[in-house]
Amino acid sequence: MTATTHESLFPAVPDSADAVLAGLDPEQRAVATALHGPVCVLAGAGTGKTRAITHRIAYGVRAGILQPASVLAVTFTARAAGEMRGRLRQLGAGGVQARTFHSAALRQLQYFWPRAIGGEMPRLLERKIQLVAEAGARCRIRLDRNELRDVTGEIEWCKVTQTVPEEYPAAAAKTGRDVPRDPAEVARIYTTYEQLKRDRGVIDFEDVLLLTVGVLQDRPDVADTVRSQYQHFVVDEYQDVSPLQQRLLELWLGGRDDLCVVGDASQTIYSFTGATPDFLLGFRTRHPDATVVKLVRDYRSTPQVVGLANGLLAQARGQAAAHRLELISQREAGPEPTYTEFTDEPAEAEGAARRIKDLIAAGVRPSEIAVLYRINAQSEVYEQALADAGIPYQLRGAERFFERPEVREAGLLLRGAARAGGNSDPGLEDATVPEQVRAVLSSRGWASEAPAGSGAVRDRWESLAALVRLSEDFAAARQGATLSDFVAELDERASAQHAPTVEGVTLASLHAAKGLEWDAVFLVGLTEGTLPITYAKTDEQVEEERRLLYVGVTRARLHLSLSWALSRSPGGRGGRRPSRFLDGLRPGSAAAGARGGGSGGRGGVERGSGGRKRRGPVQCRVCGRTLSEAGEIKLMRCEDCPSDLDEALYERLRAWRMEQAKELGQPAYCVFTDKTLLAIAEVRPDDEAGLSAIAGVGARKLDKFGADVLALCAGREPEVPEDAEESSPEEAEK
Repeated sequence: MTATTHESLFPAVPDSADAVLAGLDPEQRAVATALHGPVCVLAGAGTGKTRAITHRIAYGVRAGILQPASVLAVTFTARAAGEMRGRLRQLGAGGVQARTFHSAALRQLQYFWPRAIGGEMPRLLERKIQLVAEAGARCRIRLDRNELRDVTGEIEWCKVTQTVPEEYPAAAAKTGRDVPRDPAEVARIYTTYEQLKRDRGVIDFEDVLLLTVGVLQDRPDVADTVRSQYQHFVVDEYQDVSPLQQRLLELWLGGRDDLCVVGDASQTIYSFTGATPDFLLGFRTRHPDATVVKLVRDYRSTPQVVGLANGLLAQARGQAAAHRLELISQREAGPEPTYTEFTDEPAEAEGAARRIKDLIAAGVRPSEIAVLYRINAQSEVYEQALADAGIPYQLRGAERFFERPEVREAGLLLRGAARAGGNSDPGLEDATVPEQVRAVLSSRGWASEAPAGSGAVRDRWESLAALVRLSEDFAAARQGATLSDFVAELDERASAQHAPTVEGVTLASLHAAKGLEWDAVFLVGLTEGTLPITYAKTDEQVEEERRLLYVGVTRARLHLSLSWALSRSPGGRGGRRPSRFLDGLRPGSAAAGARGGGSGGRGGVERGSGGRKRRGPVQCRVCGRTLSEAGEIKLMRCEDCPSDLDEALYERLRAWRMEQAKELGQPAYCVFTDKTLLAIAEVRPDDEAGLSAIAGVGARKLDKFGADVLALCAGREPEVPEDAEESSPEEAEK
């Protein structure tokens, strides 16, 4: 992968509404131009969903159809909301409100509190864990550190699912939750926690949503004011909405349907917090006239990574699996994913560090490499291995970039230098922005060469170096910009938690990696009991663990490594088994019920159909309509539905068909018709089951041509028999 360009970091503002649409693919363009009524965007990993919805808002604003102040876009993290605001600003649609659910609700609650409730609004409790600990003590229930964290999580789950304390034991049993203590004890702690909050006049983050819902329900005048302000709503990551957030959204809408939701049920990984994909999957039922657009063109990952991701979900079960999106890579072929078994965890970490060192030596930047694991406790052995190898790293989920002391200090110094202009240092009067930044930060530990080793000094230098690199990108993209402009950019990024890139390998949990991507990803610790985690008991809990691995796989652009260790410590009893999710994917394994072995790095698996052709009505794979026309049935989609055609593959298939027809002495259509070739080039099957599901590919043709076609779909040339030159057309047909 090439490095990010200055233009992509700070692109020029489009000069017209039509220019906003430039560069979108047909499905993204369909999203951007669907400006009225309910819209549901089913967007797979790496398909450009944020690009599609920000361009939709910007196109509507630039075309004069949407007023910026009337649009409310909500998502789930402050960073995602900040990124959305930044993109909208770059598209010339500043003024649009892009916030998290909590941020939008808090703003409204603060504004309407004097009018709706009266008096001073209670103080917001930043961290509830200390109050939960006190509630436990008052109930004479001793909680260790882990139990305290888990009980706090249970209280949060209760509040977002609107479960009151007395209903918790029954609700926990019904949903199969892994409760940290006796449910009756958790309910007592929950009751006491709520009482302590009332006594001290504080509210928590979940209360913000509950109180906003209450105000909008009880005060029609307040609800009318909010609805007159916002007429158009966009919800990103809709698969992660909780029942409480959905209720708030419905109150904001007030029966209107000018709503665009975006999500992917296969990336639902937060159900333990109360999130559910049910609202996404049931959107068409609630809004029968909704426009539904599927984004399946994967611009992030290579065909090899995408093949593994598709193979992983092909074995999934449940409601979310029934609505999975089959991704189609738009990138050139890359290296196959690797699968490695180690004797113990230190050996696994050392093996990852060695390969990371090789990648860095080959030109991959450390910031484009990530090591992802199931739980944070797994990070320590990788921190040690990377430190021993002299490889810089950063822990995601640790201290926020803009909250680091050296970054806060740098911001103050740069702001002071911007105010002083050339007066602070006459020698810098005509200096560029990067030169000024380097001069200011050199007094606080920045130098052109990184300090040796790791530790606090290196961490400080990495933070300051990230600011220097950002100033260089900023100046290259914004000719004539001043130091004051750069300081304003830093302020905007700080408010959005949009940190510049720190040059180090990322260590992160799979949950923390959601929404991010790297050139190279190492998925480690993939054993039974870790993934799926040991407390995943129900089928749905296990399926969520599978989706978590899917999220990890789809973070990789080019290089993907999967590994596991047979024991925890050197010399330990090697009784661990690789994760069941790798069955049928890793070399030498087979999926449950599969007739053959796995297809190794390509990620192909034997599907549950056992290679049999699908029976019954054929439905359009784009819009779901039952097909009746023979041509449409062959294509497996309506003629006017968006095509996923891989034109290069189609041309290779046509050339291959011509050679086959010449060799067999038959017309080309006797090999495969044009419609069948089109369907193959659109579906791009990765195994015999997928190929045989295409109309026009019967058992005989599958046996005769299947290997060649699958090789072409995988980007390889068909194997030529050694005696091919001597064989006659009659022999070739036998």
